[in-house]
Amino acid sequence: MTKVLILGAGGIGGYFGGRLHEAGGDVTFLVRPARQKLLQEHGLRIKSPAGDLTAQVKTVTKEELSQQVSQGITYDYVFLTAKAYDLQSAIDSIRPAMGKNTVLVPALNGLAHIDRLNKEFDKNNVLAGSVIIQSTLTAEGIVLHLNDDAIGVFGSQEVGEDERAIRFASLFDNAKGVEVRAVKNAIQRMWNKWVRLATLAGMTCLMRANVGEINRAPGGQEAMMDFLVKNGEIANASGYPLLAGQIDEMSTFFKDSRSLATASMLRDIEAGHQTEGDHILGDLLNRAKHFGITHPLLSLAYTNVKAYDERRLSGRDKKN
Repeated sequence: MTKVLILGAGGIGGYFGGRLHEAGGDVTFLVRPARQKLLQEHGLRIKSPAGDLTAQVKTVTKEELSQQVSQGITYDYVFLTAKAYDLQSAIDSIRPAMGKNTVLVPALNGLAHIDRLNKEFDKNNVLAGSVIIQSTLTAEGIVLHLNDDAIGVFGSQEVGEDERAIRFASLFDNAKGVEVRAVKNAIQRMWNKWVRLATLAGMTCLMRANVGEINRAPGGQEAMMDFLVKNGEIANASGYPLLAGQIDEMSTFFKDSRSLATASMLRDIEAGHQTEGDHILGDLLNRAKHFGITHPLLSLAYTNVKAYDERRLSGRDKKN
């Protein structure tokens, strides 16, 4: 049976891994000792519109993983679901599991991590891809799935089919509440998500409001559309233009005056946590500057998040 190691058992890793386990997949979660203890005591707990799940799952810590590998235990796939700011720690944790034929399936936001992973591991064994899901991990260790979507798309870093991505996607064929597909244009899909996510994160963090609230505010919808259009210009300049249908779909999403959608970055700010501002907003802003694209709203949103970071690090934004 195909063996899958999943880094983390949080909102993404816990949900996708839990659904794969539920479908009979051979899944092991690479977690920190505290999370391992919680999983051993209470099981992996998921609350989702697609159905709740509580299951006893296999776990391993970084130290235990090294022991496993020394005993000849190997993994076919490593599913990397860390936050972008934890990338170095994630690389150090999964390194023992990255054998000659182990395929790395990253699901991080943005694109900067791809170059980093290519340098650390064999580029030929690093897939591209992304996930679309609204989920979070509660203080009690419960994975909350917040909407109906849980989609993963993965493929080669080049254009074309990848048999390893096809095999990985097939593992989820019988899994409920999740859809995983192998695609021929994985990097383009990552750009599509980045354009959408940067708009959502930038605007909801800047305004401290959800999409509907922003649209109902004077000038809100105009600002939202300007943010989206400028992000699309960056993607186009980078060689990954959004198709007309994708632009229309995103525009419809961001014009919904009843939408409750927010970005996980806003939820992180509201909880006093570290954010992925550098990776989602900062990196995109640097690319805009490289191409001579002026994007005042993105610049302001990035400054806003970095100012929050300064306040958090000073200890003045502690949450009770």
